[in-house]
Amino acid sequence: MPAITTLAELDALYGKPAPTSTIKEVGALTPQYRALIEASSFLALATCGPEGLDCSPRGDRRGALVRIHDDTTLMLPDRRGNNRADSLRNIVRDPRVGLLFLIPGNRSAVRINGRAQLDTDAALAASFAVEGAAPRCIIVITIDAVFFQCGRAIERAGLWNPARFAPPETLPTPGDILSSLSGGALGGKDYDSSWDARAKQTLW
Repeated sequence: MPAITTLAELDALYGKPAPTSTIKEVGALTPQYRALIEASSFLALATCGPEGLDCSPRGDRRGALVRIHDDTTLMLPDRRGNNRADSLRNIVRDPRVGLLFLIPGNRSAVRINGRAQLDTDAALAASFAVEGAAPRCIIVITIDAVFFQCGRAIERAGLWNPARFAPPETLPTPGDILSSLSGGALGGKDYDSSWDARAKQTLW
């Protein structure tokens, strides 16, 4: 099976990017990029560490997903999760991060590459509190590059088209997966049926 092993081979296959693919990349937020980020309620956070790569979903209310501190700095509250802290462990050892912002109903996405650190200042964390719950730390991201991703992938996926959604009854549930992997010791129907109530108490 032929494999590409050099950048020259890759360039020969794909050619040069169009000017619209390169002019869109800048080193700081523009008013247009600010508007897209402020409209986003979901992002994927990519990190790297000695054990390899990680990509973590992050979601929040629109306008509260991240705080734009200035044109080159974002603040991302680390809301409650499963306490694996994969992203945080990576950031402590390697600050490089990538973010992909999605805007529900819009086919554009925004990508950011930068460097992150974890801030545990109590007053800063308190300023991100929701329903009395403050995050334990804030991921502070220094932007190196920001650009929009064209909408082809989202259009191909029909991401926001309800007619393309998978019927829930055809998919395994978290309870199914836990039960299968633990030999029935964990998960199951009770896990799934109690999730809404459990999440309501620990969402923030």
